[in-house]
Amino acid sequence: MIDPAPARLVVLVSGSGSNLQALLDAATDPAYGAKVVAVGADREGIAGLERAAAAGIPTFVDSVKAYPTRDDWDAALAEHVAAYSPDLVISAGFLKLVGKHFLDAFGDRYINTHNALLPAFPGIHGPRDALAYGVKVAGATLFFVDAGVDTGPIIAQVAVPVLDGDTEDSLTERIKVAERAQLVEYVGRLVREGWTIEDRKVRIP
Repeated sequence: MIDPAPARLVVLVSGSGSNLQALLDAATDPAYGAKVVAVGADREGIAGLERAAAAGIPTFVDSVKAYPTRDDWDAALAEHVAAYSPDLVISAGFLKLVGKHFLDAFGDRYINTHNALLPAFPGIHGPRDALAYGVKVAGATLFFVDAGVDTGPIIAQVAVPVLDGDTEDSLTERIKVAERAQLVEYVGRLVREGWTIEDRKVRIP
């Protein structure tokens, strides 16, 4: 029996690319079932692009300010991602909200990870907001992206206890470790086993 070709991943980054690196490392194992075929960014000169280049992965940059309107940027990003025929598109610290063009093309296969247990504490300050609220358990959520802010169907969640002495930085760093492991595990499961989305419920066979 011939092994199926690995699933094609396009990863979008805005910063250091630590989640990207975790995926690159996982993909070195043929049993993982996926490979990163391109890395896109919304800015030049970031470590995530350097990680991709070091791994021999094609890259592209779509800066919002390079386009007349946000809609033009969204259409260009969708076109550039589509050129790599991805099976799954992964926001790995990508700090831009995509629009209708992108979601029409990839909405059922575009995933993001958030450093809180959604639907609690959406937005860019998940750990800070969780600490301020006094929760005892924080964590990370992996989800399919929709037109809202951190509102899409949830794929997986992982809990991270909040310790008495936690600061925003210490909690964030512990969440990152759990978040990265969850991302790698579930990207692998999605591409190897498939998934369905029905009534907001994501099921992996």
